[in-house]
Amino acid sequence: MYIEELELKNYRNYESLSISFENNVNVILGENAQGKTNVMESIYVLAMAKSHRTSNDKDLIRWDEEYAKIKGRIKKHSGSTPLELVISKKGKKAKYNHIEQSKLSQYVGNMNVVMFAPEDLHLVKGSPQVRRRFIDMEIGQVSPVYLHDISQYQKILQQRNHYLKLLQLQKQKDETMLDVLTDQFIQMAVKIIKKRFEFIQLLEEWARPIHTGISRGLESLKIQYKPSIDVSEDMDSSSLLTKMEEKFSINKKREIERGVTLLGPHRDELVFFVNNRDVQTFGSQGQQRTTALSLKLAEIELIHSEIGEYPILLLDDVLSELDDYRQSHLLNTIQGKVQTFVTTTSIDGIDHQTLKEASTFSVESGIMFPVK
Repeated sequence: MYIEELELKNYRNYESLSISFENNVNVILGENAQGKTNVMESIYVLAMAKSHRTSNDKDLIRWDEEYAKIKGRIKKHSGSTPLELVISKKGKKAKYNHIEQSKLSQYVGNMNVVMFAPEDLHLVKGSPQVRRRFIDMEIGQVSPVYLHDISQYQKILQQRNHYLKLLQLQKQKDETMLDVLTDQFIQMAVKIIKKRFEFIQLLEEWARPIHTGISRGLESLKIQYKPSIDVSEDMDSSSLLTKMEEKFSINKKREIERGVTLLGPHRDELVFFVNNRDVQTFGSQGQQRTTALSLKLAEIELIHSEIGEYPILLLDDVLSELDDYRQSHLLNTIQGKVQTFVTTTSIDGIDHQTLKEASTFSVESGIMFPVK
């Protein structure tokens, strides 16, 4: 899979842009704050219908404009298809092959991307929220039904927290509504936990040999999904349901006292072990970076195994954050296989055949053009 054409209208600092890409490595050069990352972000948003940099869609709209539009043409084994996303203050409208999609969860997954930016190097040592978001975004690309489930879960969580707060403040006394919301909450939570267990198992299968390769055979990677409720991946849905019902029954009084939902997928964690030691706590910066790089390269292979197409890889200002050895490993892995976009202020000092054969673009003040 690769993106053939990209058009932007009123997107961030781009008034308009229309540009074509080859199915190879595309290097985007420019000084900081000129719009390199905005191009990368627009490709990501076209695929995922949300930004990796902001949760506020209004940030994506050019100053003093009513809307932003991203259009792209994606080439797959099955042919060439247009995608379009319009972002306005009223919300988002997405079209796939000229047909408006009634739900964004139906739209996401038609185009697959893997983003690797400097903040992804904090995937290992950052907050649990960063790792939960990583899981949710990646599962959503290969399983649209998961996106729908996680969206429903968030709505029920919000309603449940609101009702718990009313009970805490004694503005409500009847707990029947809480019991109804708890039942709905548990049903959605079971689906999400099951899917996360499956995904992490797959991700580890792909990441382990990659990590061994990058570490020259010296390190072994393990990934552990730790739900906030003591459940295991070999439990079936019925056992999970029973276990959660017990736990919520025990915690009911404490949740009312605290006015918040204390258990569930929104509190789950992902832990990485290198040679059986927790990388977040005991790993060196090099080990943490190798783990993050292994995860990103594993994502590429996992998506390919699930959908039969390689995703588009977005390397936003990340090469300069990696040492020569990890740079080379990354570039060797993608060579001739994955359409890749690389942003950097300069390719000086990166001596690799992949970049020598790349298509090059320059960005200045929201204007992007090919460099011959």
